[in-house]
Amino acid sequence: MLLVAADGEQLGVRPLPEALTIAREQELDLVEVAPNANPPVCRIMDFGKYRYEQDQRRKESRRKTSNVVIKEMKFRPKIDGHDYTTKMKHVERFLAEGSKVKLTIMFRGREMAHPELGRRILERVAEQVSEVAMVESAPRQDGRNMTMVLNPIRKPTAKSKPKAPPAADDGARSSTGVA
Repeated sequence: MLLVAADGEQLGVRPLPEALTIAREQELDLVEVAPNANPPVCRIMDFGKYRYEQDQRRKESRRKTSNVVIKEMKFRPKIDGHDYTTKMKHVERFLAEGSKVKLTIMFRGREMAHPELGRRILERVAEQVSEVAMVESAPRQDGRNMTMVLNPIRKPTAKSKPKAPPAADDGARSSTGVA
């Protein structure tokens, strides 16, 4: 088998007992890294340390991945101005957190005859959040609903709470009268 030292130096083709002896002298493990090669390749290494480093890399890559969350906001074609602004604040907050937002316009009864009203609302939303989001899927009719998906442009912002100023202790009694 072809033997590779711990520092990456090739020690040449050696029989198994000799390779094991060299590994034991260095107090390391003999690990077969390429069993299908001709001749098979073995490496002298600290296998416990190798597995630990692999686990750390795996954990780090898991930590860097982000879960895509889709939030949904439902509108009606005859939405009032105040309701619209309230829902838009929610949409903007969802996008700032880094979530995708699915906008749904729900049509009932005769509202189905005027899908342009729903399309107008969705286009107005897309225009209003154009600097923080882009339209991932354009408005399309699905039965009684019209949907559109917005994707945030920037990375999510960390939620930071402003620190309250420290309370001044001037020796005054508290409001309960107990000192």
